[in-house]
Amino acid sequence: MDSYPLSQSLLSAIEPANPGLAYTGLTVALIALILLSSFFGAVETAYTSVSRIRLKNMENNGSKRAKKVLKQLENFDRVLNTALIGNNLVNITAATLAGILFAMFILNEAASAIVATAVVTLAVLIFGDIIPKSMAKENPEKFTLFAQPAVGALTILFWPLTALFSLWRKIYKPKTAAAAVKGDELITIVEEAEEEGEIDSHESQLIRSAIEFDDVELYDIMTPRVNMVAVEDTDSIDHIAGAFAETDFSRLPVYHETTDVIVGILHEKDFYAALREDKKDILKVMKDGICLSRNMKISAALRTLQKAKKHMAIVVDEFGGTSGLVTLEDILEELVGEIYDEHDDEEEVLLKKLDEHTFVVSGSSSLEDMFEEMDLDIREEFESATVGGWVTEELQRIPLVGESFSYQNLDIVVTKASPRKVVEVKVVIKEVEEEAEEE
Repeated sequence: MDSYPLSQSLLSAIEPANPGLAYTGLTVALIALILLSSFFGAVETAYTSVSRIRLKNMENNGSKRAKKVLKQLENFDRVLNTALIGNNLVNITAATLAGILFAMFILNEAASAIVATAVVTLAVLIFGDIIPKSMAKENPEKFTLFAQPAVGALTILFWPLTALFSLWRKIYKPKTAAAAVKGDELITIVEEAEEEGEIDSHESQLIRSAIEFDDVELYDIMTPRVNMVAVEDTDSIDHIAGAFAETDFSRLPVYHETTDVIVGILHEKDFYAALREDKKDILKVMKDGICLSRNMKISAALRTLQKAKKHMAIVVDEFGGTSGLVTLEDILEELVGEIYDEHDDEEEVLLKKLDEHTFVVSGSSSLEDMFEEMDLDIREEFESATVGGWVTEELQRIPLVGESFSYQNLDIVVTKASPRKVVEVKVVIKEVEEEAEEE
């Protein structure tokens, strides 16, 4: 019994008086089908990877085709199904024609089937898949604009089939809400855009700061209580004037007996205006202050300060005690970086690298920033946000100069300290010894 009745019946059906013309016709048809396969493969890749933002910019610049492509992308599944249906149709037809073509000059039908399969597979893989998809990936916007009219016509032509597939998908795959893009994923997108040169480093940092803005708490950016400059409500006029002159601050907190009891905020301009009018009682010219929780997100704190029309707030702990203070400038610096004016001192060097394994770190430096600078993946959570607070936490007291301890592969030595806080430490990273190979 003949194992290839279909091939022989097709062969007998197309045997013409002029075999050469048949060979030419089949070859041309086969090449055309490979080109169509190339087109459908490129459409699939281009419409999948095209940037809607770039198309939107083109539309705003007057491109009508960009507008039509965006309209097609609103029903992306239909476009994708059209490309897949077209690709499968032309590939199956190409395989059939190749089988007929090779059967015409290879007498052994099994051999002709093997040769036809190998040739079509190779041609479709190279010319219908790898090359067109690579080219479409390089410039998807340009290709989608070129292919838009043909894709529009094909989606209408294949509408019955695409509608059937869409119905099948709705029945067997319940509709779910689109997954939200997480902050970490957005940061990765921004980093990739920076690496590809689409945005510069400053723009990248600004976007990342905006993404991370809602994750930062006041405790992370506040000026700690021990570093606060405040005046008491019983201080002399000369003492207060000296505090303003020494610090160049435009506002100072005013406390009663202890800094846990902040009674208001004294503005420099109000203070000197009162002096010119010979007013001695600062309690009458100071402004009411506001208190914010140390765990409040800085985005919420910003809105609170804006609503209250304040530039400074006192940060309190869960017991109502003063943890520190925060200014509007501190919050804005989380977005745009350090803001300096003509009165600011040179930026303090918070972390100085002596060699590959040795660092000198300021006690006021961020603990998280120190670990990040040293390329250490520390997942443990600490109560303290600063290096000085962390050292005090680890030693369970305010240490003396020369005291040390070890944490994981770090050796920490206190190099400067005051009776109230750790001022500076030296950190040495120990090389982790490799485990001995098993015998």
